[in-house]
Amino acid sequence: MLKDLINLLYPLQCLACGKTLHQNEPLICVECLFHLPKTNFHNDPSNAVCRLFWGRAKVETATAFLFFSKSGKVQQLIHQLKYSKKPEVGIYLGKLFGKDLLKSPNFQGIDVIIPVPLHPKKIKVRGYNQSDKIAFGLSQTMSVPVDTTSFVRGVATETQTRKSRFSRWENVKDVFAIANENALKNKHILLVDDVITTGATIEGCIRKLTAIDGVRVSVVSLAIPTT
Repeated sequence: MLKDLINLLYPLQCLACGKTLHQNEPLICVECLFHLPKTNFHNDPSNAVCRLFWGRAKVETATAFLFFSKSGKVQQLIHQLKYSKKPEVGIYLGKLFGKDLLKSPNFQGIDVIIPVPLHPKKIKVRGYNQSDKIAFGLSQTMSVPVDTTSFVRGVATETQTRKSRFSRWENVKDVFAIANENALKNKHILLVDDVITTGATIEGCIRKLTAIDGVRVSVVSLAIPTT
Protein backbone atom coordinates (compact mmCIF):
# COMPACT_ATOMS: atom_id res chain seq x y z
CA MET A 1 0.00 0.00 0.00
CA LEU A 2 2.85 2.36 0.84
CA LYS A 3 4.47 1.69 -2.54
CA ASP A 4 1.17 2.34 -4.32
CA LEU A 5 0.74 5.60 -2.40
CA ILE A 6 4.25 6.76 -3.32
CA ASN A 7 3.63 5.91 -6.97
CA LEU A 8 0.38 7.85 -6.84
CA LEU A 9 2.05 10.93 -5.40
CA TYR A 10 5.27 10.60 -7.41
CA PRO A 11 4.48 8.54 -10.51
CA LEU A 12 7.41 6.89 -12.24
CA GLN A 13 8.11 8.05 -15.77
CA CYS A 14 9.34 6.15 -18.80
CA LEU A 15 13.02 6.97 -19.19
CA ALA A 16 12.67 7.00 -22.97
CA CYS A 17 9.56 9.11 -23.58
CA GLY A 18 8.65 10.60 -20.18
CA LYS A 19 5.12 9.18 -20.00
CA THR A 20 3.82 7.83 -16.70
CA LEU A 21 4.64 4.16 -16.26
CA HIS A 22 1.85 1.72 -15.51
CA GLN A 23 2.18 -1.04 -12.96
CA ASN A 24 4.65 -3.76 -14.01
CA GLU A 25 6.36 -1.47 -16.53
CA PRO A 26 10.01 -1.34 -15.38
CA LEU A 27 11.86 1.81 -16.50
CA ILE A 28 10.54 1.80 -20.08
CA CYS A 29 6.89 1.81 -21.14
CA VAL A 30 5.51 -1.05 -23.24
CA GLU A 31 5.15 1.18 -26.31
CA CYS A 32 8.78 2.35 -26.23
CA LEU A 33 9.96 -1.17 -25.49
CA PHE A 34 8.04 -2.54 -28.46
CA HIS A 35 9.47 0.12 -30.77
CA LEU A 36 13.12 -0.12 -29.69
CA PRO A 37 15.11 0.14 -32.94
CA LYS A 38 16.95 -3.17 -32.74
CA THR A 39 19.71 -3.77 -35.28
CA ASN A 40 19.43 -7.60 -35.26
CA PHE A 41 23.11 -7.60 -36.22
CA HIS A 42 23.76 -10.57 -33.93
CA ASN A 43 22.40 -12.85 -36.67
CA ASP A 44 24.65 -11.39 -39.39
CA PRO A 45 28.40 -12.23 -39.22
CA SER A 46 29.11 -9.52 -41.82
CA ASN A 47 27.16 -6.72 -40.15
CA ALA A 48 28.25 -3.08 -40.00
CA VAL A 49 29.94 -3.43 -36.60
CA CYS A 50 32.00 -6.41 -37.75
CA ARG A 51 33.01 -4.55 -40.90
CA LEU A 52 34.14 -1.60 -38.79
CA PHE A 53 37.06 -3.71 -37.51
CA TRP A 54 37.99 -5.53 -40.71
CA GLY A 55 41.66 -4.87 -41.40
CA ARG A 56 42.06 -3.01 -38.08
CA ALA A 57 41.80 -5.53 -35.25
CA LYS A 58 41.23 -9.27 -34.88
CA VAL A 59 37.62 -9.78 -33.79
CA GLU A 60 35.72 -13.07 -33.64
CA THR A 61 32.38 -11.33 -34.13
CA ALA A 62 30.70 -8.07 -33.19
CA THR A 63 27.27 -6.51 -32.89
CA ALA A 64 25.25 -3.62 -31.48
CA PHE A 65 21.85 -3.94 -29.86
CA LEU A 66 20.14 -0.70 -30.93
CA PHE A 67 20.36 2.12 -33.44
CA PHE A 68 20.43 5.62 -32.02
CA SER A 69 19.83 8.98 -33.64
CA LYS A 70 20.27 12.52 -32.37
CA SER A 71 17.53 13.46 -29.90
CA GLY A 72 15.93 10.01 -30.30
CA LYS A 73 14.66 7.74 -27.53
CA VAL A 74 17.74 5.51 -27.52
CA GLN A 75 19.99 8.53 -27.12
CA GLN A 76 17.75 9.62 -24.25
CA LEU A 77 18.19 6.23 -22.57
CA ILE A 78 21.96 6.39 -22.98
CA HIS A 79 21.98 9.92 -21.56
CA GLN A 80 20.02 8.69 -18.54
CA LEU A 81 22.56 5.90 -18.07
CA LYS A 82 25.70 8.01 -18.45
CA TYR A 83 24.82 11.40 -17.01
CA SER A 84 21.63 11.14 -14.94
CA LYS A 85 22.67 8.54 -12.34
CA LYS A 86 20.43 5.82 -13.77
CA PRO A 87 22.64 2.69 -13.75
CA GLU A 88 19.51 0.50 -13.80
CA VAL A 89 19.02 1.48 -17.46
CA GLY A 90 22.25 -0.28 -18.42
CA ILE A 91 21.39 -3.40 -16.44
CA TYR A 92 17.87 -3.59 -17.87
CA LEU A 93 18.92 -3.11 -21.49
CA GLY A 94 21.85 -5.47 -20.96
CA LYS A 95 19.41 -8.19 -19.89
CA LEU A 96 17.33 -7.67 -23.02
CA PHE A 97 20.46 -7.67 -25.18
CA GLY A 98 21.70 -10.88 -23.57
CA LYS A 99 18.48 -12.69 -24.46
CA ASP A 100 19.10 -11.93 -28.13
CA LEU A 101 22.76 -12.98 -27.96
CA LEU A 102 21.80 -16.32 -26.41
CA LYS A 103 19.79 -17.12 -29.53
CA SER A 104 22.71 -16.41 -31.86
CA PRO A 105 25.23 -19.12 -32.84
CA ASN A 106 27.76 -16.31 -33.33
CA PHE A 107 27.97 -15.59 -29.59
CA GLN A 108 28.37 -19.03 -28.09
CA GLY A 109 31.37 -20.16 -26.04
CA ILE A 110 31.98 -16.86 -24.26
CA ASP A 111 34.17 -17.36 -21.16
CA VAL A 112 34.14 -13.92 -19.57
CA ILE A 113 32.52 -10.51 -20.07
CA ILE A 114 34.79 -7.47 -19.81
CA PRO A 115 33.42 -3.91 -19.95
CA VAL A 116 35.54 -1.21 -21.55
CA PRO A 117 37.20 0.31 -18.45
CA LEU A 118 36.94 3.92 -17.33
CA HIS A 119 39.70 5.75 -15.51
CA PRO A 120 39.09 5.98 -11.73
CA LYS A 121 38.88 9.79 -11.97
CA LYS A 122 35.96 9.56 -14.38
CA ILE A 123 34.27 6.89 -12.28
CA LYS A 124 34.56 9.18 -9.26
CA VAL A 125 32.78 11.95 -11.16
CA ARG A 126 30.12 9.75 -12.79
CA GLY A 127 29.67 7.35 -9.88
CA TYR A 128 30.09 4.18 -11.94
CA ASN A 129 31.21 2.83 -15.29
CA GLN A 130 28.17 2.64 -17.56
CA SER A 131 29.68 -0.29 -19.48
CA ASP A 132 29.91 -2.23 -16.20
CA LYS A 133 26.14 -1.95 -15.82
CA ILE A 134 25.49 -3.21 -19.35
CA ALA A 135 27.90 -6.09 -18.68
CA PHE A 136 26.10 -7.02 -15.45
CA GLY A 137 22.81 -7.17 -17.34
CA LEU A 138 24.33 -9.35 -20.04
CA SER A 139 25.80 -11.62 -17.37
CA GLN A 140 22.43 -12.19 -15.74
CA THR A 141 20.84 -13.56 -18.89
CA MET A 142 23.90 -15.21 -20.45
CA SER A 143 25.19 -16.80 -17.20
CA VAL A 144 28.74 -15.65 -17.99
CA PRO A 145 30.90 -13.98 -15.30
CA VAL A 146 31.96 -10.33 -15.48
CA ASP A 147 35.59 -9.35 -14.84
CA THR A 148 36.11 -5.66 -14.03
CA THR A 149 39.61 -5.94 -12.52
CA SER A 150 41.89 -7.80 -14.96
CA PHE A 151 41.75 -5.14 -17.68
CA VAL A 152 42.10 -1.49 -16.64
CA ARG A 153 42.44 2.03 -17.93
CA GLY A 154 45.67 3.50 -16.64
CA VAL A 155 45.55 6.91 -18.31
CA ALA A 156 42.78 9.51 -18.13
CA THR A 157 42.10 10.72 -21.68
CA GLU A 158 40.22 13.64 -23.14
CA THR A 159 36.65 13.13 -24.30
CA GLN A 160 36.33 11.47 -27.70
CA THR A 161 33.44 13.70 -28.75
CA ARG A 162 34.13 15.67 -31.95
CA LYS A 163 37.51 14.01 -32.51
CA SER A 164 38.38 12.54 -35.90
CA ARG A 165 38.89 8.80 -36.29
CA PHE A 166 42.67 9.16 -36.28
CA SER A 167 42.60 11.53 -33.29
CA ARG A 168 40.40 9.08 -31.38
CA TRP A 169 42.90 6.31 -32.03
CA GLU A 170 45.82 8.51 -30.94
CA ASN A 171 43.83 9.39 -27.83
CA VAL A 172 43.38 5.79 -26.64
CA LYS A 173 46.07 3.61 -28.22
CA ASP A 174 48.27 3.41 -25.09
CA VAL A 175 45.82 3.98 -22.24
CA PHE A 176 44.75 0.40 -21.44
CA ALA A 177 46.67 -2.12 -19.35
CA ILE A 178 46.46 -5.77 -18.31
CA ALA A 179 46.25 -6.11 -14.52
CA ASN A 180 45.93 -9.91 -14.39
CA GLU A 181 47.16 -11.71 -17.49
CA ASN A 182 46.73 -15.21 -16.02
CA ALA A 183 43.01 -14.61 -15.49
CA LEU A 184 42.56 -13.93 -19.21
CA LYS A 185 44.84 -16.46 -20.92
CA ASN A 186 43.07 -18.71 -23.43
CA LYS A 187 39.72 -17.01 -22.81
CA HIS A 188 37.05 -15.96 -25.27
CA ILE A 189 36.27 -12.44 -24.06
CA LEU A 190 33.06 -10.54 -24.71
CA LEU A 191 34.13 -6.87 -24.73
CA VAL A 192 31.29 -4.48 -23.87
CA ASP A 193 30.87 -0.77 -24.63
CA ASP A 194 27.92 1.60 -24.48
CA VAL A 195 28.23 3.20 -27.92
CA ILE A 196 30.45 2.43 -30.90
CA THR A 197 31.13 5.22 -33.38
CA THR A 198 34.58 5.04 -35.03
CA GLY A 199 35.61 1.95 -33.05
CA ALA A 200 38.90 3.53 -31.95
CA THR A 201 38.43 2.82 -28.24
CA ILE A 202 37.45 -0.79 -28.89
CA GLU A 203 40.39 -1.20 -31.26
CA GLY A 204 42.77 -0.07 -28.53
CA CYS A 205 41.24 -2.60 -26.15
CA ILE A 206 41.39 -5.45 -28.65
CA ARG A 207 45.04 -4.89 -29.49
CA LYS A 208 45.98 -5.00 -25.82
CA LEU A 209 43.82 -8.05 -25.01
CA THR A 210 44.80 -10.16 -28.02
CA ALA A 211 48.48 -9.77 -27.10
CA ILE A 212 47.73 -12.30 -24.33
CA ASP A 213 48.25 -15.96 -25.23
CA GLY A 214 45.14 -17.66 -26.56
CA VAL A 215 42.77 -14.71 -26.13
CA ARG A 216 39.91 -14.26 -28.56
CA VAL A 217 37.68 -11.19 -28.48
CA SER A 218 34.10 -10.62 -29.53
CA VAL A 219 32.57 -7.15 -29.26
CA VAL A 220 29.13 -5.91 -28.29
CA SER A 221 27.80 -2.41 -27.94
CA LEU A 222 24.49 -1.17 -26.60
CA ALA A 223 24.07 1.19 -29.53
CA ILE A 224 25.47 2.37 -32.83
CA PRO A 225 24.56 5.58 -34.72
CA THR A 226 22.16 5.32 -37.62
CA THR A 227 23.84 5.82 -40.97
